[in-house]
Amino acid sequence: MRRRVDEAVGLGQAKEKSIKGKAGEVQVSLHPFWSLWRLWLKWMFLALCVLYVVTPFLLRLFPGIVQHLVYSHGILYFVDLSRPADLGLNHTANMYLTSEEGVTLGVWHTVPEKKWKEAQGKGLDWYEKSLGDGSPVFIYLHSNTNNRATPHRIAAANVISSLGYHAVVMDYRGFGDSTGEPTGSGLIIDALYLYHWVRERSKGSPLVIWGHSIGTVITTNIAVKLQEQGNPADGVILEGAFTHTLQKGYAHPFAWYYWKFPYIQYYFLSLPKEKAPVPNDENLKKMRTPLLMLHAEDDQVAPFKMAQELYSIAREALKSDKRIKLVSFDRSLRYGHNGVYRDPALPGIVREFVQTLAA
Repeated sequence: MRRRVDEAVGLGQAKEKSIKGKAGEVQVSLHPFWSLWRLWLKWMFLALCVLYVVTPFLLRLFPGIVQHLVYSHGILYFVDLSRPADLGLNHTANMYLTSEEGVTLGVWHTVPEKKWKEAQGKGLDWYEKSLGDGSPVFIYLHSNTNNRATPHRIAAANVISSLGYHAVVMDYRGFGDSTGEPTGSGLIIDALYLYHWVRERSKGSPLVIWGHSIGTVITTNIAVKLQEQGNPADGVILEGAFTHTLQKGYAHPFAWYYWKFPYIQYYFLSLPKEKAPVPNDENLKKMRTPLLMLHAEDDQVAPFKMAQELYSIAREALKSDKRIKLVSFDRSLRYGHNGVYRDPALPGIVREFVQTLAA
């Protein structure tokens, strides 16, 4: 009996050794995999570190990269901008204007919705003459990405048109199908040219400039210049506006983009001042044009506190609550930086603002 027990014990020990042996084989077979994985992680971490350090130097050596990052004008939708009807804008004409030698601007003119039927089959001459029909005209200046076919810009034009107003939406130089390369001063030249072109044809109709995001900087710059020239806009709308910088002491109005990389600012403190438009907070100290500000409380690109700061500056400069209004949109609506157009109250807000201009 004892012999059988010993044999059983010996058999169990043999099985245990066999299992351990197999486990050992598994461990040996898995070991190269885990070694490669750890090696791959080490190389990835090293590559990220190198990229983190080298990126600022690359941007410094190749400023063209910076230009494309700041303006993002190279990002295009696969649409034919010469055919706005393909995007549902069937009472819109596409045209090209020359703001200066070598710079051709792609522009959409959407007539008031009530003229939808009349607009069918009409040429550019009809659209141009329609600017003088007495209806308010809006010039919409978009932000630093994409082109006039971006969905929220089409939506803004539709809101304006639904109110019985004209919407003129331009792509700055280098954006969309406009020629040239974008610069801060170049964008201002384009916007001023468009303003004068529209003003000449609108025959005294109320003319409002609506700027969004970076477009607010262009808007306040031309509003001040036009005021100094004695040819001011009738009203200004700033949507998603921001102050001069997210960091004190960094004067370039597009500086927020560079702060995405920590420490990168030390390589860009000498951005060309000649090309930098005057920031919003400085312009609002001088601007006397009636102002409507639209801002979502959950805007993460231009935090709502920036709108509050700009409102305080403009209110002090205008010395009147009747000539300035800040409309905020609750963060629970989740409009962010580009979604204000979705608010059902927006048409009424804009209509009320236009009515105050005629008062």
